[in-house]
Amino acid sequence: MTETAEDTGTGGHASGADTAGDVASEVARRRTFAVIAHPDAGKSTLTEALALHARVITEAGAVHGKSGRRSTVSDWMEMEKARGISVSSTALQFTYAPEGSDVDDPYVINLVDTPGHADFSEDTYRVLTAVDAAVMLIDAAKGLEPQTLKLFQVCKHNGLPIITVINKWDRPGRAPLELLDEITEQIGLVPTPLYMPVGIAGDYRGLLRRGEDGAPEEYVHFTRTAGGSTIAPEEHYDPDTAAEREGDVWETAVEESELLSAMGQDHDQELYLAGETSPVIFASAMLNFGVHQILDALVELAPPPREWPTVSGEPRQTTDPFSAVVFKVQAGMDAAHRDRLAFMRVVSGEFERGMVVQHAQTGKPFTTKYALTVFGRDRSTVETAYPGDVVGLVNATALAPGDTLYTGKKVQFPPIPQFAPEHFAVVRAQSLGKYKQFRKAIDQLAAEGVVQILRNDTRGDANPVMAAVGPMQFEVVTARMKAEFNVEVLVDNLPYTIARRTDADSADELGRQRGVEVFERTDGELLALFGDKWRLQYITKEMEHLTIEPLVADTN
Repeated sequence: MTETAEDTGTGGHASGADTAGDVASEVARRRTFAVIAHPDAGKSTLTEALALHARVITEAGAVHGKSGRRSTVSDWMEMEKARGISVSSTALQFTYAPEGSDVDDPYVINLVDTPGHADFSEDTYRVLTAVDAAVMLIDAAKGLEPQTLKLFQVCKHNGLPIITVINKWDRPGRAPLELLDEITEQIGLVPTPLYMPVGIAGDYRGLLRRGEDGAPEEYVHFTRTAGGSTIAPEEHYDPDTAAEREGDVWETAVEESELLSAMGQDHDQELYLAGETSPVIFASAMLNFGVHQILDALVELAPPPREWPTVSGEPRQTTDPFSAVVFKVQAGMDAAHRDRLAFMRVVSGEFERGMVVQHAQTGKPFTTKYALTVFGRDRSTVETAYPGDVVGLVNATALAPGDTLYTGKKVQFPPIPQFAPEHFAVVRAQSLGKYKQFRKAIDQLAAEGVVQILRNDTRGDANPVMAAVGPMQFEVVTARMKAEFNVEVLVDNLPYTIARRTDADSADELGRQRGVEVFERTDGELLALFGDKWRLQYITKEMEHLTIEPLVADTN
């Protein structure tokens, strides 16, 4: 696991893996994943419940605050506190050993947390480039929602296997087979429940563990605790006893399980890892029902850290010398120090605090003296880390999302893709005398990935266009420009809703069309902006010779 100075008691390097074999054993223990969900599907509550079951906290409310519970420790921006939302993404690491397991070393789980608000989805998209698996959280009453669909697209683009959790089964909701059918119909992912719920949504009694051909192997019965603040006790019964206890609701669960088997919806590990099927668990994160079953599924089914593609085409193996990819840069996390923190995911080898690594993009050395694990404002020094672990590097002014750090022979990972923006606005400095600071601020915020910055000759450098997945990203830019760069800005929204990738051969003709404007993004990509999907459809149909390509996570 990631070791802190407190863990080792030395303040220096921890005694860690010195050989590829040691690194391989650390890799085998690790599971790095993110939770994808529509806002209010219960992601924060699930994160809290997972930490509770792993004994990281003793009572619900220590990780994410809800009304009547303690304040969220991962929310650090004033905007987050004022609105009760999550803007930043952070990593929570804990160890977990399934009950009854005889493993000498418990599994190390890296839960990379993501913003809960839809306006900050691009941050979530970037996080999904740094994990090995995902948990798709679905509200039992609402089913698949728009934000979940977009996030699924990103997972599919990245080749991430998905475990599905149908949450809030303690509340009235839809029928289990109806929800499973919706997953198949809307996203083409075949759901293969590991458990079936005993009791309809709103009358959650327990879980039927499915065996071969859908036959029940056991009944897991849950007992509520006060406010769901502690781990729910479980009782395990054989199928005959379950039938006596629960009667018709047990028989219904058995029939549904056998029906799914007849349709071929039993778990197949190869199909799951290939992204064709998804194991499903019905749960109530609020009551802590089904939570340890989710953890068990993660450690048993989700893949350990994998090899990583490189620009050269030769994959980076986890046992190769140290390398890492930066997936997020965040400034202003500590009001007392205007620091800039870069989150890196270790790809290969062993990381040791203080080691000097190379920055592939600049060719310059980078000293990792200040290496931290971060969860909101809570920080602790990292001494060692292994593939799959997430480490924060302080004062990383030269680093940007997608950058590569390495030791030994040069390696460089592909850049993180830019995702489909849906909101656009011109930004300009209120005072011409502040233009120099304005330009510096815009460049830094673009490098951090707070917004995408677009320019063209018509509008000029003084009037760049911000492109974002959600409009609240513009508020973050405005607030940070004033607080960190002492620049007040004016923001004017533009009447565009869709961006498409184009090329130099198509740009001039596209730019002459009514309701279309072409820009160059900071990374050199040309984007054509359209007012609405009907304008896009018309031009695409009438001008088939032009290059008009969708971006990742585009649902238009």
